Amino acid sequence: MPTYTLAAPVHADIEIRKSRFIALAVPVPDRDAAMAVVQDLRTQHPTATHVCWALLAGGQSGMSDDGEPSGTAGRPILEVLRHHDLDGVLAAVVRYYGGIKLGAGGLVRAYTDAIAGALKDAERVERITYATLTVDVDYADEPRVRRWLDQSAGEGCTLADTHYDALARLVIRLPATLRAQAIDTLRDATHGRAQFPDAPDAET
Repeated sequence: MPTYTLAAPVHADIEIRKSRFIALAVPVPDRDAAMAVVQDLRTQHPTATHVCWALLAGGQSGMSDDGEPSGTAGRPILEVLRHHDLDGVLAAVVRYYGGIKLGAGGLVRAYTDAIAGALKDAERVERITYATLTVDVDYADEPRVRRWLDQSAGEGCTLADTHYDALARLVIRLPATLRAQAIDTLRDATHGRAQFPDAPDAET
């Protein structure tokens, strides 16, 4: 089942019983990038009462109520991300307390509505996991690999690195789902001469 990330950051700003909730959802590659965004929000809103957030990024997911009663902010935000089948996304809500307590149920609704409002018209794009493939070939076969690379550029295949020694080594970055197919194609193109040192599973 495909997962999605956001094409661009989205935000919303709502007021509930004099409290202001500023919601932001941004695509991020990992937890470090997400925490940098949270820190930026704290810098931009030094007088905010809370900066609550949730992150879905594979094995690096997390959430924070940032002083709100447990389970009333981070978890509702996380559930909205899950509802939208998002991954590689940080959702954060900055709250300016307006003096009227909302209660636990009211807080859950407020944080849910804020981030749902931000995501309402968000453009989602399928999230692609990338891998690398190292190919060792004779110098005579290198043009064949580069020709395949040119033909596959539209599918997200790019040359990440090269190294020249007894053999020409090309390191290719490509969608993980294309890796096995690329090995087969390059082996055929070089009549079996291409070697894949980082893919022992690719040996015939």
